Amino acid sequence: MDAIEMIKERRSVRKFKNERVDRETMREIVDISRWAPSWANYQIARYTLVDDQATIAKLATDGVKGFVYNINTLKNAQGVAVLSFVQGKSGKLDLEKEEYATSKANVWEVFDAGIACQTFCLAAHAKGVGTCIFGVIDDESISEIVGLPDEETVAALIVYGYEDSHPAPTPRKEAEEILRFI
Repeated sequence: MDAIEMIKERRSVRKFKNERVDRETMREIVDISRWAPSWANYQIARYTLVDDQATIAKLATDGVKGFVYNINTLKNAQGVAVLSFVQGKSGKLDLEKEEYATSKANVWEVFDAGIACQTFCLAAHAKGVGTCIFGVIDDESISEIVGLPDEETVAALIVYGYEDSHPAPTPRKEAEEILRFI
């Protein structure tokens, strides 16, 4: 599968087969994901993979702020990736100093996490694993449930598994609607 086809064919999948993705496949996906670019190559993205059903159930009850859509997806999930990032690096040219090199300050961490998130989802798609990124989440609760180190912050939950069905593409804006030339 070439890169353009992969970008166009990847979907947010919310219905999965009742089949766990083996840990070696997930290790391969993270191995590919580690090539995502990041500020000054600090590589702040971290992946905590959860395939324990009791922990996934706890994430459903305590980690998604009661958002029913996410709860229902988690009930069907065989795996969840907690994407987190190491705080206090992205946006700095010198880690010894407190000053940021960009007006975005520490917000650049979220940018790096977003690149890592998309890379993870595309790598999963290339390996035949469907994903769905959750944004309605309770960072602190998730961090506690999975035992993240203090220097990490949750960026997103990514539910993963083998697709039960491949969703149809959603409508996209035309390039002319989102493009400017100067």
